Amino acid sequence: MEVKKVALITGGSRGIGFGIAKALAKEGYNLAINGVRDESGAAEALDELRQLGAEVLYCQGNIANAEDREAIVEKVYSVFGQINVLVNNAGIAPRVRLDILETTVDNYQEVLTTNLEGPFFLTQAIAKRMAHTKQNNYAFEAAIIFVTSISATVVSINRGEYCISKAGLAMTNLLFAVRLAEYNIPVYEIRPGIVSTDMTSKVQEKYDNLFQNGIALQPRWGTPEDVGKAVASLTRGDFPYSTGQVIGVDGGMQIGRL
Repeated sequence: MEVKKVALITGGSRGIGFGIAKALAKEGYNLAINGVRDESGAAEALDELRQLGAEVLYCQGNIANAEDREAIVEKVYSVFGQINVLVNNAGIAPRVRLDILETTVDNYQEVLTTNLEGPFFLTQAIAKRMAHTKQNNYAFEAAIIFVTSISATVVSINRGEYCISKAGLAMTNLLFAVRLAEYNIPVYEIRPGIVSTDMTSKVQEKYDNLFQNGIALQPRWGTPEDVGKAVASLTRGDFPYSTGQVIGVDGGMQIGRL
């Protein structure tokens, strides 16, 4: 019997991460879902994923914490024995949106530790194992995906920490694409635009108005399902000669116009 491939998705029980998880469940993956909530708080989402045919493992933990990262990795490998796809999706906005002339060290450090340091070292740990497996079994299929944001290049001066973290994550994608090329392990960046999630619900009216005024070529909110479809395509191997590339899921928002 063929062993199903395994995807680890950080922040996979809500928002964009949940959209990705549903897409990969439909692609036939077993899923390791990381989140900071107790498993009971994510139970409804996990059940929905199981109904799509996936075996689902919940790995509670904060990727900003080194011990939690190690525990997440060990749990997935102890249960499934492998990780074929790592989706670095988990991220936070600043607790308080402050102008860059007013923001605090605490604000900055919390966002950077969660959004940049955490994914970097989680990827490091899993990439080592992927590379080792690939050396011993060239048929082993693996890929790494970073979910960033248009904020990697689009400036928001009242949440500079977030922009810096996503810009750093964009470089992390390039770094690991170069490092893992010798093992034929592709690395990609998905760069969503304005997506309807818990994080953006607090500024819905602002973005509704921006869409009406033409901020994006496609005049609607993005959805977690939009991002999930892009991730599914990458994991299917539809872009086999494109390691390190950025896939925009933003409705044409970043196309320069006069």
